[in-house]
Amino acid sequence: MAATVVITAGLLVLLAAVAAPAAYATDYVVGDSSGWTSGVDYTTWAKGKTFSVGDNLVFQYSAMHTVAEVSSADYSACSSSNSLQSFSDQNTKIALTAPGTRYFVCGTPGHCSGGMKLAVTVSAAAATAPAASTTPPATTPAAPGSDDDTPPETTTPSATTPPATTTTTAPTTKSTSTSTGGASGGDAKLAMGVLASAAGLVGLALMA
Repeated sequence: MAATVVITAGLLVLLAAVAAPAAYATDYVVGDSSGWTSGVDYTTWAKGKTFSVGDNLVFQYSAMHTVAEVSSADYSACSSSNSLQSFSDQNTKIALTAPGTRYFVCGTPGHCSGGMKLAVTVSAAAATAPAASTTPPATTPAAPGSDDDTPPETTTPSATTPPATTTTTAPTTKSTSTSTGGASGGDAKLAMGVLASAAGLVGLALMA
């Protein structure tokens, strides 16, 4: 439910930001109450005004006049023969859609040189800060039994146990000596037995 509220609020803020330039757009009636006609200083009229992207110029004029948008060179030469666009509907509304300078003249011969020319510099639309949302951000519920005050568990890396070393025990001299002594003792007993038998035989021979 909270996530739905946050998404809805975000969409409303986005729509407000998109609609902001249109909501603050201004329609400028060229020449104000005089309209688009001879005898008006349109340079003075435009001075001090801020024209922004999204604004509109409204030309109101009689059937003897026209509105022609021209290049900078044709504006200076008061020529409408290569106009970018031309209107004669007597109530022309021209949208200012991009930053830059726009040039307009009356296409009726002699009227431009008589002062019916207008140059306006269009600036980028001012950025409007979106309204702050009062909806609190959605929070993810904690798992049952969890304690928010419990610090996160840290894992301490275990000390590296050195590999076991195999000790080879050299045979002791004592063990070797003992084995040798046992063998020598057996030989001595055998020798003594042989000597005893020989002595017995000698004794029998003497008695005979």
